[in-house]
Amino acid sequence: MIVDLPDSNISRVSKALVKIREEGGVVALGRVLTLVISTNLGHEEEAIEAANEASREHPMRVIVISTDHDGGKAEEARLDAQIRVGGDAGASEVILLRAYGEMASDEEGLVTGLLLPDAPVVAWWPGKAPAVVSESPLGRIAQRRITDAAAQSNPRQSIIDLAGTYAPGDTDFAWTRLTLWRTQLAAALDQPPYEPITSVEVSGAADSPSTLLLAAWLRLQLQVPVDHSLTTRATGSSGIHGVKLHRASGAIELERSLVNVATLSQPGQPTHDLSLPRRSLRDCLAEELRRLDPDTLFGNVVKSGVSQLRADGVSSSPAENN
Repeated sequence: MIVDLPDSNISRVSKALVKIREEGGVVALGRVLTLVISTNLGHEEEAIEAANEASREHPMRVIVISTDHDGGKAEEARLDAQIRVGGDAGASEVILLRAYGEMASDEEGLVTGLLLPDAPVVAWWPGKAPAVVSESPLGRIAQRRITDAAAQSNPRQSIIDLAGTYAPGDTDFAWTRLTLWRTQLAAALDQPPYEPITSVEVSGAADSPSTLLLAAWLRLQLQVPVDHSLTTRATGSSGIHGVKLHRASGAIELERSLVNVATLSQPGQPTHDLSLPRRSLRDCLAEELRRLDPDTLFGNVVKSGVSQLRADGVSSSPAENN
């Protein structure tokens, strides 16, 4: 069910929610958190779809604040609201707030009256994020703050900037997209021979923030030199291309040879093809919502691992790889 509330206010939205709950039996008590999404006008649906899918694992109230983040012509202050429940909202209830003019300048004020009582708040910026998310209006009221470096104008620089502004509770989808890579590499190192890694090579696309974070994680965990080279392949593949872990008996190589398949090769063992798909927006969001406490490892990687890489001064400039 979709209820449109044009030229509205938060009081009317709250009353409409109560009425829908009383008449339709929609129960908010089962919601485990409030997800607040801050996005640009006209770019709401992809984020809402991902949230609806993730809500099947994490029942929640979704509040979408849609404004003109890029500026533009001054408009009269107005709030157009929409409420989606039932089949139009997955296992969540979606409140879409399209704010114009001065109304768009108070994001915190727009959501405060709609938050679930005594429930954690997670803020997500699927597009352009504030310079310091923890100090932004929505960031101040959220336990977890999710950004996506890949959506920024300079993805790798945004990770470097985050290293300087990180606060407990911050996370980024560039890190979430590494989960399968980190799992496969950890599993490979759990197999004999148990020799120390002497150096590491990580390669990826020039616009891949995940390549930088993977290199930083390996630098922090293994405390060995890590060469993170940026390549432009003839195939035009994006993201991480491969990892090579050097040790005395030979290198462990994990290289993504196809879009969703990686090849693992080790000395003295047969080569294996592993499923390593690119993670969807829904998968990334669902994973981040599984934990509402700060991700300590991500904090250490972004603060210490990235700085160690930069201090090492190893290769990080684009190169052609034909």
